Amino acid sequence: MADKSKMKCNSPVPSNRAGKKMMVKACSNGEEKLLHFGAKGYGHNYSAAARKSFKARHSCDTANDKLTPRYWACKKLWAGPGGSTASSPKNRKGKY
Repeated sequence: MADKSKMKCNSPVPSNRAGKKMMVKACSNGEEKLLHFGAKGYGHNYSAAARKSFKARHSCDTANDKLTPRYWACKKLWAGPGGSTASSPKNRKGKY
């Protein structure tokens, strides 16, 4: 587990939790929370279409609370013009 006391507020770093991409020490209104966000295993398809679908599905336009993983996923992972259009991995585990 990460040492929350040594982390900078509101600065996402790679997560040490299995299955998560990023973590952040979220600070807002005197509160602090250690949040993990972003699912590993879904590849890196941040294409314009994937970005638009994610933002609509998670209501990113209303994500204003820094103490929620939704805010950080919308702001850090899915914000911006778009990145790789590589497809998701074909060898995912589980049923989808």
